[in-house]
Amino acid sequence: MEIKNSILTITGSDSTGGSGIQADIKTISELGGYAVSAITSITVQTTLGIQEFFDVPANIVAGQIEAIFNDVQPNIIKIGMIRNTNVIPVICESLRKNKPKFILYDPVIYSTTGDLLMDNDILDCIQKELIPLCDLIIVRKKDALFLQRTINAEKLHILDDTILHGFANKFSSATAVFLSKGKTISEALEEAKSYLNTQIVHTSNITGRSNELYNEFMSNIVKYAKTYSDVHFYAEQLNVSSKYLSQVTKLISGMAPKTIIDNYLLGEIETELKTTGKTIQEIANDFGFSSQAHFTKFFKKMTKYSPREYRKNNH
Repeated sequence: MEIKNSILTITGSDSTGGSGIQADIKTISELGGYAVSAITSITVQTTLGIQEFFDVPANIVAGQIEAIFNDVQPNIIKIGMIRNTNVIPVICESLRKNKPKFILYDPVIYSTTGDLLMDNDILDCIQKELIPLCDLIIVRKKDALFLQRTINAEKLHILDDTILHGFANKFSSATAVFLSKGKTISEALEEAKSYLNTQIVHTSNITGRSNELYNEFMSNIVKYAKTYSDVHFYAEQLNVSSKYLSQVTKLISGMAPKTIIDNYLLGEIETELKTTGKTIQEIANDFGFSSQAHFTKFFKKMTKYSPREYRKNNH
């Protein structure tokens, strides 16, 4: 059964909804298209970036695409993130077999946060096998550097780089909808541009609770630093993963959680050494070190001085 204005999107999943399959379906539906999909990768993702990938096996990707072509017969194909070299041949085989009216490719090489999402083997495979089958490639400037030498300029549409998460994704989905409505490539691109301009006025990037979480983390350091220096402990107190906590602290301060904890601890120790008459052993005990030797090793690593040398120099 052929469904009018049906568009098959082949790409990864973005659990925040800002890009990927989720954003494709929202954009296509808003513009009156009918979205069908095949997922290539599942991401563990937050508003700060991707933490993990699960690349869907090639036979499952092939099965999804075949089922959609058998049943819905989409004429417009929009392709996004592909990370598995084994997936590219099965997509290309299906495209050659089913001969859709139009194939649009939105290469996802870098994430918005700057993470490289595919290696050179995948890029080579894409350029040799997938690119020749595409009618239009919509790509950001930083991604175009990898591809434009092998693409006919008439097929290539380069977007300005933007910090808006999912912008290129939504732009290419909108273009696909307008193509499904019988617009020419130039008309579809212009309509997509107009649509995205109105969307940007009304929406902004989804944001998480980074600042709030960072402040809670710093408060907990003040409370627990003398007892706990393990990042996992603080992550548990905040009910987040250590990896997410690390993304938050690097975004806001440029430092890893452990560095922040150790720097705070060092500052408190320096104050004790400069302003109290406690022995080195007493200070080591106060700050939860297992021994004076362990305390001295930590302090020397941070300052290049032993606690005794530091105290002497600052008196």
